[in-house]
Amino acid sequence: MSSQPHAPTLDQIAIFLAIVETGSFAAAARKLGRATSVISYGITNLENQLGMRLFTRAGSRRPELTEAGRAILSDTRGIAIALDALLAKARGLTAGLEAEVSLVVDVMLPANRLVKALEEFRARYPTVALRLEVEGLGAVTQKVLNGEAAFGISGPLDLENDLLVRGPAGAVKMIPVAAPGHPLAQLPGPIDANAARDHIQLVLSDRSALTAGRDFGVLSVKSWRLGDLGAKHALLLAGLGWGNMPKFMVRDEIKRGRLVELNIEAPGDMVYALHSVYRSAHPPGPAGTWLMERLALGAPSQSGTRYR
Repeated sequence: MSSQPHAPTLDQIAIFLAIVETGSFAAAARKLGRATSVISYGITNLENQLGMRLFTRAGSRRPELTEAGRAILSDTRGIAIALDALLAKARGLTAGLEAEVSLVVDVMLPANRLVKALEEFRARYPTVALRLEVEGLGAVTQKVLNGEAAFGISGPLDLENDLLVRGPAGAVKMIPVAAPGHPLAQLPGPIDANAARDHIQLVLSDRSALTAGRDFGVLSVKSWRLGDLGAKHALLLAGLGWGNMPKFMVRDEIKRGRLVELNIEAPGDMVYALHSVYRSAHPPGPAGTWLMERLALGAPSQSGTRYR
């Protein structure tokens, strides 16, 4: 055997793994559609290339892995898996499949809908990489316009732009909430809108230029503007103000008594409209289109007072 190991061929790796999987040279030959002598010759050459015995043959009907053979088995399988992934990606690219899908979603998009769609995406397109960002309000559409994402699932945005194609993606119900100790939570019966205006409202602000200076669902003349929904959530729990939150996000806290839904008089339910958006000149590829449609598929449609 050679004193210095040399790189094996992919065919030798396939022979080695076939023997391990099937348990014999003859079975490996059948699996690979080769003669048994070719399998034996191939594994002997592999052992010579690496400078070590991989199987014990004498005194046994079935070839057994040596200690060295067991040591390199996982690495060899890793090479085979990587090669399969490379070939699968190459087949996808030649068929027009993207190498990567980039998307940006609104922070109000229900997490369970996003997770379910991504689980199905991974199973359907295992070779396609994913780049996901989460933004709020106009920042979603801004990233799509800038070419930073192939498509987005955006919140409400009244923007007429020939560069964009938009489609419905459902809506999220918003409810006003406050901590149990907040003055508004102590008021009996329906709360007059004028009473709510006298208290600090926590408002999610837009980090993009598309809707700079615009208000979404703001009722109070006193407001604290926050760029992060998680920070708004934390301040609500701390009793530092009241604000509108997605119902799905605060449902458990209301049940546990950590937040209270405020019965503020309004003409109808508040819903946060969602829609898909992509650049008309650069539509997403097959995988991106599938994911965009899947995120919008089955999204609940709710009537009421929509954010503008």
